Amino acid sequence: MRTLIENATVLTMDSEYTVFDHGYVLIKDTVIEKTGTGSCGLPYDKKIDGTNKILMPGMINTHSHIPMIPFRSMGDDCPDRLRRFLFPLELEAMTPKLVFLGARYAICEMLLAGVTTVLDMYYFENEVANACEELGMRGYLGETVINMETCDSKTPYGGLEYGKTFLEKWKGHELITPLIAPHATNTNSPEMLKKAYELAREYDTFYTLHVSEMDYEISYFREHYDKTPTEFLYSLGVLGEKTIAAHCIHMTDHDLELLSETGTKAAHCIGSNTKAGKGVTPVRDMVKAGICVGLGTDGPSSGNTLDLFTQFRLFASFQKTRYADRSLFPAKEIIGLGTMGGAKVLGAEKEIGSIEAGKKADLVLVETDSANMFPLYNPYSALVYSANASNVDTVFVNGELLVSGKKLVKADFNAIKNELSEAMVPFNEQAAKYADMI
Repeated sequence: MRTLIENATVLTMDSEYTVFDHGYVLIKDTVIEKTGTGSCGLPYDKKIDGTNKILMPGMINTHSHIPMIPFRSMGDDCPDRLRRFLFPLELEAMTPKLVFLGARYAICEMLLAGVTTVLDMYYFENEVANACEELGMRGYLGETVINMETCDSKTPYGGLEYGKTFLEKWKGHELITPLIAPHATNTNSPEMLKKAYELAREYDTFYTLHVSEMDYEISYFREHYDKTPTEFLYSLGVLGEKTIAAHCIHMTDHDLELLSETGTKAAHCIGSNTKAGKGVTPVRDMVKAGICVGLGTDGPSSGNTLDLFTQFRLFASFQKTRYADRSLFPAKEIIGLGTMGGAKVLGAEKEIGSIEAGKKADLVLVETDSANMFPLYNPYSALVYSANASNVDTVFVNGELLVSGKKLVKADFNAIKNELSEAMVPFNEQAAKYADMI
């Protein structure tokens, strides 16, 4: 099956930032067969007109907790809400069905926003994998390992055994990459952090956790170990090329040296970090140190949105403000973080992240006819500073058309929303006890 997309402004996001005006991309089955300008010259079975549209690689969300849709807009201004009611409510009310339905809704939301790959860590992660498989989303998925009872484990650290079974089930899947996800530096014992890392190495997969996100996390490691969280992880030997550190807000120069030395990657979540008043990650310094950085939305309760357009704009504003430099991170570099940057974080730069022959056909067409997209001088700037999720017109993942004309192809969004809403009735009843906070 060959599909030709023609007459688009093609932002390849390759190493040279090649742009094809009046460009085309020919998809053959799951991969990109040919790219260029003008006429393709090869036969095709289906044609999509990209006139007045920007064709870009599918966007990559490198850190999220997508089943948490039921928590969105709960206690947005509540201090310390993670410990005050998010953890307790998860334990009391989250079920396999709610995780599956929440993940399905979130995947639909991401696809409609042009996100084609997500790294997720949560509970009942097998249900998240099922939702990704059903809807065609590319997922890097990990079961949370944490030092407390959870909704899917009566005993602390039950996620490790669940994670092993999960790894066995999904290894080698075309769309799903199973990984190991200890929750955070301060919610796992040193021994469990090492055990989780050893399991990741055994299965040659990724190891991801929250790092240097909380102020109390920083105080804890300084008081008990006289180290930063990053220095502590380094001392355990769990930093490395397949370690993905999420957030990395409170980083010292030495921390960055350790990430660079070990090849550890970073997932930067500017929306959730600044919404919670936690701080701004020193991404300029990370990039200068040679650290791979991708963008993440965090969970829908933390940053409220699951699209990367929101992250692009926030990233630009906060990085330029932090360093008092308007010229810092030109728009094309920000798009790079959301595409090839994410691919490099996931070790998938040979398969996704750019529009090049031989790579997987994860593609997004963004229309420019809407009021917010006129006039159009620089397509990169338009995507960073003007576009939003509603401008996404067409989405392919692995060569499969999943969004067309701004509508899902494989799913009925209203039906998915209604099913989730019905399943949330017991959840909302349980949540009522926290009404003073939410």
